[in-house]
Amino acid sequence: MKKLWTLCLAMVFGAMMIAGCGGNEQSSSEGGADSSKPIVIGLDDSYPPMGFKDENNEIVGFDIDLAKEAAKRLNRPVEFKAIDWSSKEAELQSGRVDILWNGLDITEERKQNMLFSDPYMKNRQVVFVPVDVNVTSIDELKGKVIGTQSGSTAETFLDNNKEYADQFSEVKKYGDYIDAFMDLENGRIDAVVTDELVGTYYMQKHPNSFKETTIVVGEPTDFGIAFAKENTALRDEVQKVMNEMKADGTIAKISEKWFGKDITNE
Repeated sequence: MKKLWTLCLAMVFGAMMIAGCGGNEQSSSEGGADSSKPIVIGLDDSYPPMGFKDENNEIVGFDIDLAKEAAKRLNRPVEFKAIDWSSKEAELQSGRVDILWNGLDITEERKQNMLFSDPYMKNRQVVFVPVDVNVTSIDELKGKVIGTQSGSTAETFLDNNKEYADQFSEVKKYGDYIDAFMDLENGRIDAVVTDELVGTYYMQKHPNSFKETTIVVGEPTDFGIAFAKENTALRDEVQKVMNEMKADGTIAKISEKWFGKDITNE
């Protein structure tokens, strides 16, 4: 009887040890899966120079380089997901993307639905016209057709300032700025309202087609990185490495690559 009791105890103890080891393996596996899970970044892939497809169909750009370096420092893989920019809030809130990182203006309206990083670059909305057109005030564009992108800061301003928008014969909205500038070049619209950085990029690529006016639409803003409201942990991690990248000059180097100088401190 004593031998039988000893054998039973040994079997029970052995089962407990196996269960304990199994639990440890599961916890270790879950932790590894978390650290290797890609950070999914949502972007408009037709938004140069912040994020766009190059001639090899690779997504490149200023924000892309920033995001890659941040993910590298976090020891996390990164996945770039092209989304409908006009549905960016839904993409973020549904969890289909973890971050919106693509020349996104920080606004009070967006703060209600998103968690933002600290600003990392200044921005403003500017009017671009054909190279042979001379305008110096918004009054000269009365009765004209203006183009902008759906879901953009310019669209939000025009939608919220009806009296301002009503001076134009039409505000034409595009899925991306590539189509807007194409229509501008072909004379189908009279001007494009866009982020100054984006418009300047197109102007440099097509110096005989477009030029920047001195007309600023709305108030200057800041670019920020957006996260789901509840995702404070990821926001804090990304903010920490962004602070490090700024301090060690990495952001300045990336800016010089894309803009010829460090414009992140302007």
